[in-house]
Amino acid sequence: MTATVHRPATRPSLDALGRLESEALHIMREVAGEFDRPVVLFSGGKDSTLLLHLAVKAFWPAPVPFPLLHVDTGHNFDEVIEFRDRMVERYGLRLVVAHVQDWIDDGRLAERPDGTRNPLQTVPLLDTIGEHRFDAVFGGGRRDEERARAKERIFSLRNAFGQWEPRRQRPELWNLYNGRHRPGEHVRVFPLSNWTELDVWRYIRREGIELPSIYYAHERDVYLRDGMWLTEGPWGGPRAEEIVLRRTVRYRTVGDGSCTGAVESDATSLDEVIDEVAASRLTERGATRADDRLSEAAMEDRKREGYF
Repeated sequence: MTATVHRPATRPSLDALGRLESEALHIMREVAGEFDRPVVLFSGGKDSTLLLHLAVKAFWPAPVPFPLLHVDTGHNFDEVIEFRDRMVERYGLRLVVAHVQDWIDDGRLAERPDGTRNPLQTVPLLDTIGEHRFDAVFGGGRRDEERARAKERIFSLRNAFGQWEPRRQRPELWNLYNGRHRPGEHVRVFPLSNWTELDVWRYIRREGIELPSIYYAHERDVYLRDGMWLTEGPWGGPRAEEIVLRRTVRYRTVGDGSCTGAVESDATSLDEVIDEVAASRLTERGATRADDRLSEAAMEDRKREGYF
């Protein structure tokens, strides 16, 4: 008689996207258990929408246990604001909005000569974090976006002024994260640190995640400035010498309309976007964000001041 051999059950191995998802869910649950007042930065862009999707998945069927925070420059694309409000309603979330215009109106900030408001987001962000006593702030930053982001930890300690101090960052070994902080300090948390832009798009396709329509090719009146296609809006432009043309474009990232450029594209589906991103040699910020071109250390300087 042949003896029956009982082998221990094996767990199915995860693919690359499954491992990234598992890591991000683990980070979100760690933050929910360790911190008192977490918040998710949400702009309506693809990375923050992915964060929201992961948060819903991490705590389902319970509701997401923290609010969303949007620092609204007032120069956003209409399609993105409509999408943001629709997502908040769909999931029954609490949305905190810090309007940059409020800080300008009461004199705490002044408009820049170039009209862009992206660099003005830091003060409203830090003031709102302090007002609501948020102690952990989720962001959608990825290490492949920009050189200043590449040195971030997943848990990034910020001092009482919201500033990033390299010497105070902790080692992160074996998926162990140290969230200890002094009163008045907080931690920025980046669950997408190990994702690439291509990973994000492939996961969006796999999960069927909805995005603002401007991420896909559409016709728009644009004008060329510094190698980027910008569109007219409340932020001003075009200048006298800049010619408005009708082009088929899409956005790789969304932000302040005065400094976020479109790329010429015929990609109207997720498969076409993924093929386009796979062939690109420029990150979305490098290709379409004028604020990152202000200087070689533009993002580094903003991060030290308290921006993401």
